[in-house]
Amino acid sequence: MHGTKHHLQKDFFLYNASKARSKTYINMREISERFRLPPSEYVIIPSTYEPHQEGEFILRVFSEKRSLSEEVENMIEAERPSKKKKGKRLSAKAREASEEEKQFRNIFRQIAGDDMEINAEELRNVLNNVVKKHKDLKTEGFELESCRSMIALMDTDGSGKINFDEFRHLWDKIKSWQKIFKRYDTDHSGTINSYEMRNAVKDAGFRLNNQLYDIITMRYADKNMNIDFDSFICCFVRLDAMFRAFHAFDKDGDGIIKLNVLEWLQLTMYA
Repeated sequence: MHGTKHHLQKDFFLYNASKARSKTYINMREISERFRLPPSEYVIIPSTYEPHQEGEFILRVFSEKRSLSEEVENMIEAERPSKKKKGKRLSAKAREASEEEKQFRNIFRQIAGDDMEINAEELRNVLNNVVKKHKDLKTEGFELESCRSMIALMDTDGSGKINFDEFRHLWDKIKSWQKIFKRYDTDHSGTINSYEMRNAVKDAGFRLNNQLYDIITMRYADKNMNIDFDSFICCFVRLDAMFRAFHAFDKDGDGIIKLNVLEWLQLTMYA
């Protein structure tokens, strides 16, 4: 694990044996062990006795030699989309996408009407009609409140509705996130667990720290620590929008923004 700064995936533990562990794995308030290890880099992993049980803990490490320690995965960032170069000839896939674009625009026009904008209820109808065709998702569709949140996060002009370009951007994102959800919903239950959510977030191009993963679990998981498709998409829409908002305010790119109370409330209350 030399030099790693990110969350260790399940495969790491399948192919790397532990160098030391407590002799007995029991449910006790305090456990202490003494180990002799050669100089190297190590990861220390505390855990609760029962899976998915949260709890505060103190980890003390006493070393006879000089040692340095830091929390793994303390970087917070989102991958920026790269601009694609336009080709001269359309491939079969591109032509198919172009045809889909026409159908998509026609459907949008029928629902949006003359103003070519849709509100939360109309967005819900569109998304649920499309999602119904994907039987393997095992979802009851999107709640109205979820669609209100999506409208707020995608609405760039403050009209309370989204236009075709905003909707197209949202739909492209949902399609890519849907593939990620299906990849981790291996039992086709319509949910993924909190551990799989970490990997899904990473696959979507987001890098978060442990505190943020805990917040996501508290906000979007049910009592069994499972996240359904509706909550999964809402989480990703919010992550994407909040990163975009931050970068918009961070004009000098130093990773720090300054908001007055009006800007803060507009950003948080509408979203």
